[in-house]
Amino acid sequence: MRLTPCNVHFTTQTDRVVYVSSALYKNLNLSRNKSIQLRLGKGRIPTAVKPIKKAGRHVYLTSGVRNAIKIPKSGSVLLKNEDGVVQLGPLIGVLSDAPGSAANPFGSRTGFIKQLLREGSKHGYIFAFTPKDINWQTEKVTGYFLTDKGTFTRKSVPLPDVVYNRLPSRRFDFSPSTNQLRERFIRRKIPFFNWSFFNKSDIYRMLERDSQAARYVPEYHVNPGRELMQEMLERHQVVYYKPSAGSLGQGIFRLSMLPQRGYFARFRKNKSNVLLRFSSFNALYRMLQSKLGGSMRGYVVQQGIRLIEIDSCPIDFRFHMHKNGSNKWVVVGIGAKKAGRGSVTTHIKNGGSLLTPERALSRSFGDRSGEVLEKAKKAAISLAEAIERQHSHLLGEIGFDLGIDQAEKIWMFEANSKPGRSIFQHPSLRAEGKASVEHILDHCLYLSKFRRREES
Repeated sequence: MRLTPCNVHFTTQTDRVVYVSSALYKNLNLSRNKSIQLRLGKGRIPTAVKPIKKAGRHVYLTSGVRNAIKIPKSGSVLLKNEDGVVQLGPLIGVLSDAPGSAANPFGSRTGFIKQLLREGSKHGYIFAFTPKDINWQTEKVTGYFLTDKGTFTRKSVPLPDVVYNRLPSRRFDFSPSTNQLRERFIRRKIPFFNWSFFNKSDIYRMLERDSQAARYVPEYHVNPGRELMQEMLERHQVVYYKPSAGSLGQGIFRLSMLPQRGYFARFRKNKSNVLLRFSSFNALYRMLQSKLGGSMRGYVVQQGIRLIEIDSCPIDFRFHMHKNGSNKWVVVGIGAKKAGRGSVTTHIKNGGSLLTPERALSRSFGDRSGEVLEKAKKAAISLAEAIERQHSHLLGEIGFDLGIDQAEKIWMFEANSKPGRSIFQHPSLRAEGKASVEHILDHCLYLSKFRRREES
């Protein structure tokens, strides 16, 4: 199988003929073929094929061919011939939802999706779509393509070669209809990544079973009872109590015990940071029960770590990981997050601020900051590999929240299969943001088998 870049052109003829420039005709070994199967995504049609005297690598598609298989546009794509099946592509689908307007169909995610579509059009055909846009009977998708002017246009195409999942809602991501959608793609042998949001307790269990990764995981317990929570708090002085399926720092409590002073709880309420003091653990626990309900199910208690600080504010690090075009995990972007005063987490929306990792580490480790950062990168790759070994579905992107304590020990607090992109808003990380998009597309090329040999 050989991948060849070519230029696709449209003609007004209504017959079903594919005209191929002589050099490309020879390159694809089509000299014995009078007809081929032309494929786009999961769609294919029979058509005649004829060579024409034309320099370069060009394919001319008649309107009869274009309309029958739904070729979305002309331009540069890759082409491959396998036993008389000539495939154009790749055809990449980005799955999201569409709560916005016609000009801004994906709400706050529209900018990111536009960036993906803009860069992806340099590699082949790429579109965004929602679950409602799929017609499973005809195996067609009416997706959002980006025009040369940067506006969206709707076009119908076959099911894609690969799907990048960016559904933003946990509730929708775990719904029966989305589970059915995923299974339908898998039955058709269409690679689908990332499968779904992670569950904190599942990730902890995966890493705990891996000897290389377990050392980075703080002590944790799922659905702890009163006695275990009190024991954890007395042993570590600080613990985090957080929802197993939470995100964006929502629903997290930072619980602490100070000898002679009592027990304290920090949490976020109505966009403000709250600090409460209790004279006993029982009083603290009753407060949690009143806020979370008597059963208090679906929560994890996690050992608190004394992280490095700037201006008495803890620092942690978002490591944005990607699979590259060779299917290897790499660190693409790192942002240091400084907690806001009195905040439970370092989330920017909760008053945190963003720094470069070099600046954050130099305050604590000076000349050794580069060495510490390299150590953290190796840990992040080890963690990603460990999760992938235990995970039953395709992964291509992970966001880790890692902490580093004063003794240089690295800790993993969170793993996200659909990480936010706020770190790329920092002026010093915009190049990494572009690299992140390129890695997503490279992995799509890998999964769809549209990598050139010299790139593998």
